Amino acid sequence: MKLWLIRHAAVALPDGLCYGITDAPARADATLAAAQAAAARLPRFVPLWVSGLMRAQQLAAVLQRERPDLGAARVDKRLNEMDFGRWEMQPWAAVPQAAFDAWTGDFAQHRFGGEECTQQVIDRVAALILELHAAGVQEAAWVTHAGVIRAALYLKAHGPRRIASAAEWPREAPAPGGLLELGF
Repeated sequence: MKLWLIRHAAVALPDGLCYGITDAPARADATLAAAQAAAARLPRFVPLWVSGLMRAQQLAAVLQRERPDLGAARVDKRLNEMDFGRWEMQPWAAVPQAAFDAWTGDFAQHRFGGEECTQQVIDRVAALILELHAAGVQEAAWVTHAGVIRAALYLKAHGPRRIASAAEWPREAPAPGGLLELGF
């Protein structure tokens, strides 16, 4: 299966904020540019899935206007960004080093911010990939978030197993509005 992973456009928030599950909007100009770039690269009639968060849905809506052949996007909350709990909408610089140390010390199971652990993100992304495989989907486009894209990259490299350490987590993801093609 081929996945076209599209990261939502730049958000309309100050730089440096943690905004995982926060339903922050994306900038309209950046959303249009991202949709136009993705529209030029996606194959015809590729089915489209989208996160339940506004910034991803904005991009999916503009992409559908650019490319009506893609049809209606299927909303799937498994494509939502990680929930960072009490760190949501806090400056990353204000998060204590001890919180990062605890997270990287037990990267699979520690609930950074108290809500969701990295393994939960990996597992929900793996479940959607397996569901698409079982349904015979040959290719799909996901409008989603950096954490979900990193989880897909992790799964491509390691398969659906427990992440052993933070060192296994992919460091890179497409920039906001970027697109990555990934085969499974």
